[in-house]
Amino acid sequence: MVLRARDFAQQRRERADLAGVQRLLGQIAAYRDPPEVESAEAHYRQALAAAEKLDMRPLQAHCHLGLGMLFQRTSNRAKAAEHLTIAATMYREMEMGFWLEKAEAEFGPPPRNSL
Repeated sequence: MVLRARDFAQQRRERADLAGVQRLLGQIAAYRDPPEVESAEAHYRQALAAAEKLDMRPLQAHCHLGLGMLFQRTSNRAKAAEHLTIAATMYREMEMGFWLEKAEAEFGPPPRNSL
């Protein structure tokens, strides 16, 4: 079904829909047991590139969250931290509290400056 949605979006040249489907394919690959890391990363990065071109900031943040969660599952803490930090920052800037909580729950809230 998802592959048909991708094909349909490609045929209709619906770039925004195609980006969303690419993210969904990334999620599917990431949640397999074991995760299909290369496939998931490739789909997330395709979705992220399209979202950047189309200035779809929420989708960009969702892709960073997905990448962060993927790298968290595969114990790549450095890459996980990078993507989760980007996602949390974007969610905070867009005032997307629900998603900010999800990003922070994955890695913990960013350190606060104390005076």
